Amino acid sequence: MKSKLILVLIVFCFKSFSQQVIDPKTDGFIERKIETIAENASEDIDFTTVFEALNYYKEHPLELNTASAEDLQQLYIVSDFQIAALISYREKYGKLLSIYELQAVPGFDLPTIYQLLPFVKVSRDLNRLNVSLRDILKYSNQEVVVRSAQVIQEQKGYSDIDSISLADNPNARYIGSPQRLFARYRFKYGTFVSAGVTAEKDAGEEFFRGSQKQGFDFYSAHFALRNIGRLKALTIGDFQAQFGQGLALWTGFGFGKTADAMNVKRSAMGLKPYTSINENLFLRGIGATWALGSFEITAFGSNKKVNTHAASIDSVSQDIQAFSNFNLSGFHRTPNELLDKGNISEQVVGGHLAWKKRNLNIGLTFADFKYSAALTRSNAPYNAFEFNGITNQNLGLDFNWVYRNINLFGEVARSKNGGISASAGLIASLDPRLSFSLLHRRFGRDYQAIYTAAIAEGSRAINEYGTYMGVNIRPSKSVGITGYYDYWTYPWLRYLVDAPSNGYDALAQITYTPSKSMDMYFRYRERIRARNTTSDFDELIDFPLEQLQQNFRYDIIYKISPSFKLRNRIEYVRFNTIENQVENGYAVMQDIIYKPMMKPLSFSFRYALFRTDGFNPRIYAYENDMLYSFSIPAYFNKGSRTYLNVEYNLSRSIDIWFRYAQFFYTDLDQTGSGLTEVQGPLRSDFRIQMRVKF
Repeated sequence: MKSKLILVLIVFCFKSFSQQVIDPKTDGFIERKIETIAENASEDIDFTTVFEALNYYKEHPLELNTASAEDLQQLYIVSDFQIAALISYREKYGKLLSIYELQAVPGFDLPTIYQLLPFVKVSRDLNRLNVSLRDILKYSNQEVVVRSAQVIQEQKGYSDIDSISLADNPNARYIGSPQRLFARYRFKYGTFVSAGVTAEKDAGEEFFRGSQKQGFDFYSAHFALRNIGRLKALTIGDFQAQFGQGLALWTGFGFGKTADAMNVKRSAMGLKPYTSINENLFLRGIGATWALGSFEITAFGSNKKVNTHAASIDSVSQDIQAFSNFNLSGFHRTPNELLDKGNISEQVVGGHLAWKKRNLNIGLTFADFKYSAALTRSNAPYNAFEFNGITNQNLGLDFNWVYRNINLFGEVARSKNGGISASAGLIASLDPRLSFSLLHRRFGRDYQAIYTAAIAEGSRAINEYGTYMGVNIRPSKSVGITGYYDYWTYPWLRYLVDAPSNGYDALAQITYTPSKSMDMYFRYRERIRARNTTSDFDELIDFPLEQLQQNFRYDIIYKISPSFKLRNRIEYVRFNTIENQVENGYAVMQDIIYKPMMKPLSFSFRYALFRTDGFNPRIYAYENDMLYSFSIPAYFNKGSRTYLNVEYNLSRSIDIWFRYAQFFYTDLDQTGSGLTEVQGPLRSDFRIQMRVKF
């Protein structure tokens, strides 16, 4: 007790100093975190899961004295050895008396504490919340969100067409309206109880008529409990199942390589409710996790309809006997797309057995898949080892060990056909100013899995051998250096790569923060990947050649007042094509962000100029958007990009967002392709959203 008092006195001696230098940087932190993990993503990726967790803890800070390791992992800020250090500190010295006491926890440096401040708290009431019906009804949080979005210009899919032409080709136009609609209700009581319904209609889909008499095209609902006695988790309805390092079973969001070189480890959350609008990456049924001493036992079952391209249909019953692949778009805008909607069923039964000690976790995952029709892929050579058939099983063994400032982790998985994939890595904090990461993976070409999310160059844990090395150096409080080098080999053919191939991905970034009001970084990234080319001697012979892509970026954020913040970015891309020609691209962006304290109106504005020599040197740029909505468009060809995002708080319980965004191309007479084609150089969209909290 005496040592605890001395420690607290030391911390409070620094409190006045900390209050002067600590800048919580709440403005834009969530957006910057999303942008960091979205570096390798396309504009269609949905980041609802990570955004929702961060936004929830921003509005309802996590209590550090009662937070479990799983709760802290959802912040995507602290590492496993930092989590272990905090839990060990609480066990040794008792509960924290102030948030500033984090400075005394081993491994918690000032940059980490700055990031944590907006999302955590230390209450004077150190008692854990009681899960009773009275408390649930009294202290719960509920919200309703509705949103509408639409491309303003008329797209070809909605233009007039005569009845004869439409009868000859029913897929020549969309069957629904051009609005994209979203609605959601969510009920939460801390981290203990969650329930909700999410609904979405894509542009071009019908709404309360025709093929969609039930209203929205996609519905998702869940009820979930967490940490109630021995019941660690219960999910009914739509849920995610995430175990190990994403080799045997991982549904939902999974980040790839990012500018954070230490971010090479999956932090599996087990069973958790699904609240996103992706129509594929979830399970539908029931699952539960029970704690029995040092063991946790998870069991789950799922039965849902999935979208596929039919390959064979029974002429009498019209039942699908075989399908060629999964339809992952989620679009049901034309008669042909409607044929793919929910045309087969998928049954998944499985479980996870975990043995957990303070710093060591060992888990065993099993999943059995069964489809109502046989998957029959094309006879293309790159499909030679892919899964075909009706049933598949995956078995995975994973571990996670934290010893002082070293975190070892890994997983090995086996599929029904005997194929094996494995990955193992470590993250080491060698010094408060130096961290190192290493990840080695060996994914068999014959390994077969449906839901995977391993950290790798490819999107699945198959047909890839690779080694990743990363380093994070902080030579001073104002300077940070991070980088990684990832080398991989594909032992078998891939789509558009008709031979075994290899490549590498390297990134280096220097961050400079001279003051609380200014933050900048310079980044260089280089990637070499192989793609097919056609021989000059025989057009029937394809062989892969290396493509080199180089990205240069300079980004600076600076505050000109407590309410106004400016951001500038310059990005240049150099792309060597398979014909050994060089294509270039650049973008220059200016952002203005206005977020005053204690005022209802805030906005963000961007004006960007870009020019690229085609699609290859395209530039992806994250954009500020409304709550639970994301924009990562690709800048290519020649033109400008503008958007204005406005948020207005009508009251403490009602928020409204407006967003207008446009591309103006100076070298195009039309944009889009197929039914999304728009005549003219301008393409713009408008969104409006309202949230009600009660």
